[in-house]
Amino acid sequence: MDNSDKNPSDTETILMALDQISQTIDVMTSVVGRLRNYMAQQEAAAADQAKELNEEMRSDRILH
Repeated sequence: MDNSDKNPSDTETILMALDQISQTIDVMTSVVGRLRNYMAQQEAAAADQAKELNEEMRSDRILH
């Protein structure tokens, strides 16, 4: 592809599109990071609840 075939407005349009794509990728990366953090917190909370439930069940037992 020869640059002489492109006029300056085409180049500017391409650069603007690339900038928008870059910004979109940044936003999506941020969203994925936040979702990973949320899922890790949910997993930790579920593990804590399971542990508490398991401890409660043990303390309810009566040994003779």
